[in-house]
This record gives sequence, structure tokens and C-alpha cells, in this order.
Amino acid sequence: MTKIAFVPPWYGADIPGGAEALCRRTAEELRRRGLEVEVLTTCVRDFYSDWGHDFYREGRDEINGVPVRRFRVRQRNRARFDAVNLKLMQGTRITPAEERIFIEEMIHSERLYQFIADHGDEYLFFFLPYMFGTTVRGATIWPERSWLIPCLHDEAYARLSAYQPVFRGVQGLLFLSQPEMDLAQRLYGLNGQQLVLAGAGVDTDYAGDATAFRRRTGIDGPFILYAGRKDMGKNLPLLLDYFRRYRQERLGRLPALNLVLIGGGPISGDLNEGIHDLGRLSERDKFDAYAAATALCQPSTHESFSLVMMEAWVAGTPSLVNAACAVTVAHCREANGGLYFRDYAEFAACLDLLLTQPGLRERLGRQGRNYVLAHYTWDIITETYLRLLSEAKHLCASTR
Repeated sequence: MTKIAFVPPWYGADIPGGAEALCRRTAEELRRRGLEVEVLTTCVRDFYSDWGHDFYREGRDEINGVPVRRFRVRQRNRARFDAVNLKLMQGTRITPAEERIFIEEMIHSERLYQFIADHGDEYLFFFLPYMFGTTVRGATIWPERSWLIPCLHDEAYARLSAYQPVFRGVQGLLFLSQPEMDLAQRLYGLNGQQLVLAGAGVDTDYAGDATAFRRRTGIDGPFILYAGRKDMGKNLPLLLDYFRRYRQERLGRLPALNLVLIGGGPISGDLNEGIHDLGRLSERDKFDAYAAATALCQPSTHESFSLVMMEAWVAGTPSLVNAACAVTVAHCREANGGLYFRDYAEFAACLDLLLTQPGLRERLGRQGRNYVLAHYTWDIITETYLRLLSEAKHLCASTR
């Protein structure tokens, strides 16, 4: 029987990140439906760890019923990688030699690549996300049996020449949203690969407790919720700046507004009055925060799906997103479940509406919830995978 292998750079039950959650939950749900699913990954702890250091022991593991094979990573020159990565983050053009450094000095595992080479005829491989060495190298070993779940953003990394042969060489690609698929076609001129608009599964069988959240945290009154990594890549500094301006300008005119931050990573600078950093929460506490929030604000311009927006919608909480992000704006328009802003003036106007028109807020949240239930339940998403896997196994059998 052909097995399904998800191949992420790291894997664990509590690793933060949208792509990480996508991989873990999809593997679990497919396994629960009777498919023979494994995860092939490295011994690295997570995105924030040293990619040249093994945190886990090499060998077999099992997480939430899913078999996991971990492989040791090779040593790397972190300083060389960081120097090139800083240029990319700042939008500075890099040379071909620097691009080679970027690819070669990220996360790699020769033991993982050898396992794929030796056992490729036993598996169908699903690599994610696109950026990391495990995908760049791994997907080229058995390309005819490999699919890519890119989690692609419109960013400088996506324009590096090393990624085009990966996108164009695999058997097919699974996209989380239409704007993500459109971007991949513009960047890589995809021709002949199977392109699947797969979406992503969202847990919908919960009911957040707003009262419990307020009792536990002591946060009263309306608040905007930010959920995710606290770094520049998620555009959090912009949200902090806009919130501080808004709170100062509306002081005494509207109810005092708070900003609640949940998720991993430190905050640089002092937290002013009204900003509460709660760090990483349990799943239960996170869902309670969604239910209690006036709105979820997603300021990022680099999203391929935005799981946190979908989770907030399940709780009936509307979204406020950055107009520069094609993906989150497309979701808001299709769901009619949120508002979007281009600058501070629009940000402030959107908040005024959400704070002063509870009927509008409730309607947007309800419509967002209906959108998730219509498109992104696990039954819907796994059915897409099951159809794809049936076709893929038939194709692989016919080409032996």
C-alpha cells in the first residue's frame, strides 16, 4: 500500500505557526480517516531554534497517533546565512553567490534525503512550506511522486531563482487560496503541473467562553486581538503604532480600547497602557480570547491562508485586515466577514464602525462563521485530499 508522507522542516504537537498547524492537523485528520500517513522531518525543535542543532533524538516517534521519523540535521554557517537573510528582509538585491549561500546554509538533512531516495517508491510525498532546504532538496529526489504545499507569500524569497525548478518540477501543487495560486502562476510560469485549490482545514467544534477569558485575565471592555508570531514579518509594529495613535485620539470620546497580543516571540520596546501581551495560550484559552474580542486584527501583508482569521470567524468575531494582503482581503470579500484598511485613517474609521455599531459587528462575525463552515471544515478538506490521493496513486502505478 502506498503511504503518504508529509515532509516539513520540523514537527511537533505544540509548534507555533500556520504552516506547522496545517501540516500537523492535516496528517492527523487523514490518519483518522484510515490512510497510512507518516511525517518525515528533522530533529530541529521549531522555527525559532538553531537549524543546525538537533533537539530531538533521531528515530521514530508518534504524535497524536501519527508516526514520525526524525533525521539529524547537518551543521551550518549561521552567520553567513543571517547576513544574506538580512538583505532579503530589507529588500536588498543579492548576488547569485549569496543566493547559493542562503540555500546551502539553511536547514538540511542528508539522512532525510537518503531515506527519501531509498524509499521513494513506497510513498507519495507532500513537501511544505516552499522556502526551506528540506523542500528545495527533498522535492527534487522523486519529483514524479512529490507534491508541494507552498504556503506562498508575495515576498523577496519567492523570487529567488532556486525555487522555480522546485515549483515546476513536482507532480502537482496544493494551494490554500486563489490569490496564492495566482501568485505562483505569475512567478513561476507553471505549465503541466496539477494545480489544486485545496484550502485548509479549520477546527470548528468549539465554543469560546468570553466571560471565562475576561475573568481569567481581568481585561474589561472592548479589545482588538492579535494572534500570531510577534515579529516584523507579521507587520505587528504597524498595528502597535496605529493602535497607540487611535487610543490617544479617541481618549474620552469612545470606550477605552485595549489591544491583546497572543502568540510566541518577544515584543520590542515598552508596552503602553492598553496593550496586553499574554504570550502563548493553550488552545482553550485561545478560543476564549477569540470569543471575547471585539475584532481580530490581521495586519500582515504576507499570508497564504490566515488560520487565525478563520478561527476567529468560527467564534463569530469579525476581522480587520491589511488591504495590501490579497489573500485576507479576498477572504473578507467572499465571506463578507470583515473590513480592511490601507492607512491609519481607514484603520481608525474601521474601528469606529466596529465599536459603535454592534449590529454590524455581529453580522460580520456571523457571516464569517458561515463562510468557514461552508468551505473549510475538515470533512470538506480531507475529501479534497482523498480525491487527489486516489488520482495520484493511479498515476504513479501507471508510470512504473
